[in-house]
Amino acid sequence: MNEIVPPAANAGDENQWLTPGVKGIGCASLLADVGHEIPTALLPSLLTSLGAPAAALGAIEGVSDALAGAARFGGGVLADDPSRRRKVAVGGYVATAVLGAATAGATTVWQVGLLRAAAWTARGLRVPARNALLADIVPPAAYGRAYGFERMMDNLGAIFGPLLALGLVAWLGVRWAIGLSVIPGLLAAAAIVYAIRRTPRPTSQGKVPLKIRIKPVLRGDLGRLMAAVTAFEVGNVAATLLILRASDLLAVERGAKTATTIALGLYIAYNIAATLVSVPAGRLSDRLGRRGPVVVLAGGIAGFALSYGLFIADATAVVLLAIPFVLAGISIGAVETAQHSAIAALAPEDLRGSAFGMLAAVQSFGNLAASTLAGILWTAFSPAAAFAYLTAWMILALAGLTVTSRTLRG
Repeated sequence: MNEIVPPAANAGDENQWLTPGVKGIGCASLLADVGHEIPTALLPSLLTSLGAPAAALGAIEGVSDALAGAARFGGGVLADDPSRRRKVAVGGYVATAVLGAATAGATTVWQVGLLRAAAWTARGLRVPARNALLADIVPPAAYGRAYGFERMMDNLGAIFGPLLALGLVAWLGVRWAIGLSVIPGLLAAAAIVYAIRRTPRPTSQGKVPLKIRIKPVLRGDLGRLMAAVTAFEVGNVAATLLILRASDLLAVERGAKTATTIALGLYIAYNIAATLVSVPAGRLSDRLGRRGPVVVLAGGIAGFALSYGLFIADATAVVLLAIPFVLAGISIGAVETAQHSAIAALAPEDLRGSAFGMLAAVQSFGNLAASTLAGILWTAFSPAAAFAYLTAWMILALAGLTVTSRTLRG
């Protein structure tokens, strides 16, 4: 049975984990997020300029997300080979940057869709490789802090990217802004190369054969963890539904324009909370020892259950809406950090790529299912019904984590 490795006796130095390699991967996450957030934020405007209907945006994003999910699973298979994962990581960052920026030159809707789908596929391929590389760099006793740092940098990119997009559009226009997104994207690729050069070279000889391995990932503690994570992700709705809920509630008294502005401000607070909590959540995970990642993950999921429960109420005061937004931000910062550190600790080294690939695929397809089903419940019944459904999945995930935690005591 695979177990979380207890902290090593000589790994207690609080500063040892933040190595140049960890910093390089963190910078790659920040710069890559800035790079792909620019075309993402400006995609609606680009499609509108081409005369595309709203349905085109939905179709392009839906297909791209589905391909990204499949690519993440495939990327995990590739990342099982320590040598191959380096090439996949670099190639994925470069391809995402170039393909995403290339949409600036698209003159038809189908070209935008093709380039977007290709960019998201490349992005999906690189995710398991990057996560596996980070586990190669730090000792198990520092997984929480290392993955917390990477998540913090990624969340910072999600804040800076849209802000940079607004500035570039005001200065140069939509197409130039999208085209210039290649710069932070290629800088991200350079950062991952920098990190790789400071990662110990693989000791194994020869290539690991490409093989889809699902059953080994679903065994023992790792399998029980994956089941609980799946329950969580099926209830982990896109933050856009939180924004919509706030906008609808605020519009009754403040009007649509003001409500939208306030809701976006609440979303910024959500991202700030996620950024600030990532490293502390990782530090707590490390200090709690072998059960730490599961405990932090459970705490984050409990926070989501409370947040979604608060969204059931028809609160119209900004302060009352800010509470579930900030709580959800704190929760996602803790959950993402704990998920990655738990997978790194529980997965055998030769299965690490496949485990991260399965996690990424579950995250992608689970989020799609959560948003789709919650949207159907929202339309057919009420927003309260949608958030009650999401809360139920959080409770189910907590039950699964309780089972996992008990097996880790001995």
